[in-house]
Amino acid sequence: MASKRKSEVFGITHRDKKSLARAGELNTAHGRILTPFFMPVATKGSVKHLSLDEVEAFGVRCMISNSFIFYLRPGLETIQHAHGLHQFMGWKHGLFTDSGGFQILDDTFLHSRSEEGVILNNPFNNNTRELYTPEKAMQVQNTLGSDVAMVLDDVPKFGTSKPFITETLARTLKWAKRCKAAHDNDKQLVFGISQGGTYVDLRRKGIAALNKLNFDGMALGGMAIGEPKETMQKVIDAIREEIPENKPVYVMGLGSPEDIIKAIHSGIDIFDSCFPSRIARHGTAMTWSGRVSIENLKYQHDFSRLDEHCDCRVCKEHTKAYIHHLCKNREETGFRLVTFHNIYFVQKLIEKSRQAICEGTFAAFAKQFLKRYQQTPMK
Repeated sequence: MASKRKSEVFGITHRDKKSLARAGELNTAHGRILTPFFMPVATKGSVKHLSLDEVEAFGVRCMISNSFIFYLRPGLETIQHAHGLHQFMGWKHGLFTDSGGFQILDDTFLHSRSEEGVILNNPFNNNTRELYTPEKAMQVQNTLGSDVAMVLDDVPKFGTSKPFITETLARTLKWAKRCKAAHDNDKQLVFGISQGGTYVDLRRKGIAALNKLNFDGMALGGMAIGEPKETMQKVIDAIREEIPENKPVYVMGLGSPEDIIKAIHSGIDIFDSCFPSRIARHGTAMTWSGRVSIENLKYQHDFSRLDEHCDCRVCKEHTKAYIHHLCKNREETGFRLVTFHNIYFVQKLIEKSRQAICEGTFAAFAKQFLKRYQQTPMK
């Protein structure tokens, strides 16, 4: 990758006056993406219950898909015939691909791991097994042609012992070096992934080693997987300063509004999560005044908007009573409407956060938002 292009990957344009929040620009092969930004999860090439046209209309300019899933089905040959994942999906904006490390957390997929790589079950083919190495992870992502490829990392579950987490960190760092050496797509950025559980000393050790490899960005992996939120935030705060200022920082899997706001406050630039769409499928909506469980009986005769402060199409056209009726009766349209609203809400939260950073008022914006959303002011 040419040094000139590397120098143009990421730039900070604004900093908040009273927090570590910052606004910037990530430059990719499919255009500039303003930071901070949130990526809806399109594991198999789509966001559940939404069309890509709708996602684009929200203002979303980047999504994340799962490279291991695409490798299994429909397979790389199909993607090659389509001239890349963007063309296959019909998506013209930014696209990250996860390496397959996420599958290590899923007992459905994980068979075993070793220094060579991870052996994953193929659920689409009678659970035949695939040896997935760092080299394979890069080759798959090179072929998919995503804007940002993630290294293959060994993700430990929350609650495992420190010796085991130390072992997975060592493997993650070895795999990162092999990913760096195997990457062969000069139009694609590569992000390293920090592991180390909730142990700050292990996180710092890992980040120091990843910094020497000079990836285009840094991701904090193995978070939002069951650890207490206070612990997660303490880890973010403790290790954020270890990452060079000129690198975009991405917390993987973080999607609740309060967690996003606190992480932006700590200087995080990029987020992804299936959280907004997942809770929507359980009838929970995000609003500027907190969460709403729309299946609650009290909404049966509530003809107000889902969120009085939201201008999305769902809030303009439908009432809580109607959405309650649909969700209570397990009508897919009801869950689709809540999903539409939730993704729109997170996108607008990100946009308002960026605007506040640019105006130097993010700390005040964050405090006010958290007070309304969770009735707990930021410390």
